[in-house]
Amino acid sequence: MRLKLVCVGQKMPGWVTEGFREYARRMPRELPLELSEIAMPHRGKNPDISRLMRQEAGAVLAATDDSDRVVALEVGGRPWSTEQLAGQLESWQLEGRDVSFLVGGPDGLHSSCRERADQQWSLSPLTLPHPLVRILLAEQLYRAWTITRNHPYHRA
Repeated sequence: MRLKLVCVGQKMPGWVTEGFREYARRMPRELPLELSEIAMPHRGKNPDISRLMRQEAGAVLAATDDSDRVVALEVGGRPWSTEQLAGQLESWQLEGRDVSFLVGGPDGLHSSCRERADQQWSLSPLTLPHPLVRILLAEQLYRAWTITRNHPYHRA
């Protein structure tokens, strides 16, 4: 099983890339965490946001496989504690499908991405910068995995 983070946006600052890589590196071989970066369409002056969001959605959905469990990261999604995420992770592992986590661009995810999603998850009621979401999600997935293995990281 693979965990795939599909994000709109490229060319992140070095601290974002390093933060994500650090937690992805810690994941076990049987549960790799991969990143797919989707190019954000040029917005220019007076952009047609709905057209741009549809374009982003097409690329985001193309980065997922039909067989993937899809989790859309949405402010209006269901909040999970770290322990609940660990339970989800165990459930997903038993299911055996790859899991794709979708993170939209500055305008969020298009409705077609939310419709494709099997689950919608809210990391926080706060508005988080998209680069930070990558690191936060990677760390929480690593922490959830450590809980499932009774590893001391979670208790530190």
